[in-house]
Amino acid sequence: MGTATWILLGIFVLVLLLIVIPLGFLFYLYLVDEKQDQHAVLRNFPVLGKVRYFLEMLGPEMRQYWFDHDNSGKPFSREDYKHIVLPAKYKKSMVGFGSKRDFDKPGYYIRNSMFPVQKEDLRSDNGQMVDSKYYEIKDENLFSRKEQHLDGKVKPWLLADEDAVVIGENCKYPFTAKGLIGMSAMSYGALGERAITALSKGLGMATGAWMNTGEGGLSDHHLSGDVDIIMQIGPGLFGVRTKDGQMDWDELKRKSELKQVKAIELKLAQGAKARGGHLDGSKVSPEIAIIRGVEEYKTVDSPNRFNQFHDVPTMVDFIDKIRDHTGLPVGIKMVVGSTEDVDALAKFMKETGRGPNFITIDGGEGGSGATYQALADGVGLPIRPAIMIMNQKLKEYGVRDQVKIIASGKLFTPDKVAVLLGMGADLVNIARAFMISVGCIMAQRCHTNTCPVGVATTDEKLQKALVINEKAYRVVNFVVTLREGLFNMAAAAGVKSPALLEEKHIAYKDDKARTYGMDDLYKEHMKQTS
Repeated sequence: MGTATWILLGIFVLVLLLIVIPLGFLFYLYLVDEKQDQHAVLRNFPVLGKVRYFLEMLGPEMRQYWFDHDNSGKPFSREDYKHIVLPAKYKKSMVGFGSKRDFDKPGYYIRNSMFPVQKEDLRSDNGQMVDSKYYEIKDENLFSRKEQHLDGKVKPWLLADEDAVVIGENCKYPFTAKGLIGMSAMSYGALGERAITALSKGLGMATGAWMNTGEGGLSDHHLSGDVDIIMQIGPGLFGVRTKDGQMDWDELKRKSELKQVKAIELKLAQGAKARGGHLDGSKVSPEIAIIRGVEEYKTVDSPNRFNQFHDVPTMVDFIDKIRDHTGLPVGIKMVVGSTEDVDALAKFMKETGRGPNFITIDGGEGGSGATYQALADGVGLPIRPAIMIMNQKLKEYGVRDQVKIIASGKLFTPDKVAVLLGMGADLVNIARAFMISVGCIMAQRCHTNTCPVGVATTDEKLQKALVINEKAYRVVNFVVTLREGLFNMAAAAGVKSPALLEEKHIAYKDDKARTYGMDDLYKEHMKQTS
């Protein structure tokens, strides 16, 4: 055959590959779609209907990156995301040309002083600098970005010794926090070992912080960094349970004697799920099964509440038993649902002088765990009214000085944290912002074990995306930048330390531009709920 013949034959084959075969495939899809009985759209519009499902699958990503306004995305907007990523990656929190906050909407504000505190007069402990790494953009255009990874030392912005928060002053082993911010409860299993390790190392390098193990139990990954640990025990008793599901007091004693374990928290409820915890079976690796004392690759649902107690007196009995057994401060994690529950606890503390050493209040807007949609949307008060109720009720019964309050619930910027400290919180826990600092892109697949960036998954292949040493420094940067921001807020309010923020430093503006102090707002709230 001549050259021309070969060319024609090649063209024929190319046409076959580019037209005939795709048409044949589409015809096959047409027959399949038309005969199936699951999707009405595909049955009436075979093949073409697949475009609808294709666009539907792309919808979340398209909204997140293109169509949502900077402040409109949920649960975190693009602007929220930037407030976490920029400090973590670049150690920067500066903005230009003004705020994007809608000042016409109701909201909380810090009352600034006419005569703020000078930065050199702030009462902080910056004696020991912290090693860190952060990025600097050298050149950026539409198609490329050149970044430089720099080594540097940063101020830790710790509290002065006189302002340090002491939990369990009368315990055998009190817990002293030199920073106001720690990691909220996130279990190994809910997060993969690389994420837990990066968080442990980063928080340890930042100093003054702590991490809560979550109800999944204490693992070697939590202990991999030099960080203080609050060991959480949930209704399933994971990590301290016998084979028949009872409390293993010997194991509890062994773990409480570890140098890094500073306190124990009983999880009554979590803002994201005012119920028992859930871990999908695909996440229950052999290591996690051993730590939790459960079967491998079998879905784990812990009870809705502890079987060891059923009311405030029996709960405090259980707390006393754990405290006596370990010597550590013992607290509870709860979601405020009513003033009656808080009344019962405060009244008991007043009458007996007994109670938890700390109370972690989780707001209903919390969301690091897997739960049912209706529970996430409709159960539990948000963090601000919850803290206000708890703080005021403890004051009314004269027991506020007996217990420390830790606030948790979508807190990730200095102003949000400062408002909660002023409303009555002693310390603050953060969950999802720490997930974002180690790479979370808000894909909202935490419960499926398919996290595309290796944060909320135990899949080894997906976890390779998370480089521990690089992400650990992002945790350092996020924490120290947030703590520095808190000192800036304190200075603006006219006090020398964020530990000194009080209710008088917080104002609330309603939709009619009326402003309230916290006492007035609490009275108004109680009037409406009574």
